[in-house]
Amino acid sequence: RKYIQNLLKANMKGTYGSEWPSEEKIKRREMVAPEARYILICQYADSDIAKCFMKQDSGVECAHVTCRGGRLLGFVHYRFVVEEDVPVLYVYELQLESSVQGKGLGKFLMQLIELIACKSQMGAVMLTVQKSNTDAMAFYNNLGYVISSTSPSQVDPLIGIHRSYEILCKTFESEAKCKLEEGN
Repeated sequence: RKYIQNLLKANMKGTYGSEWPSEEKIKRREMVAPEARYILICQYADSDIAKCFMKQDSGVECAHVTCRGGRLLGFVHYRFVVEEDVPVLYVYELQLESSVQGKGLGKFLMQLIELIACKSQMGAVMLTVQKSNTDAMAFYNNLGYVISSTSPSQVDPLIGIHRSYEILCKTFESEAKCKLEEGN
């Protein structure tokens, strides 16, 4: 938990600016909610990877293997929720160490998240991005994410202009597209 808090602070404090102290409190509460799910990204030495696969082959899921002996490189925090009567996988955080950013790991993780969403029969993946985080906005746009009809800028442009974030989505079915992209 400490690693997640520290990486989140390192990556997001500048983006949030003066809002960070209050946002940090909110994020700490979100982190420990019972419905929170995580994917931890670990870098292992070759011998540790072999142990991980052996454990998986012996019936223990790799998801239960801790990063002991490995170096944490990042995480995805997500939840299964309902937005506009549509079941969605909501990505709360995708955070990577700066040393591994821009190398395809974020794209891979979002593809994994989309696969989890589809296999779980979710209608979409949704997430929130700070408007000032132009790199993240471009990253998600390149992956096919669009501003959701539930984003403040789409609900009421006069209010949305004063909000520091956008809600993005990528839909997988027509009902989700109608409700989350088109606002119908």
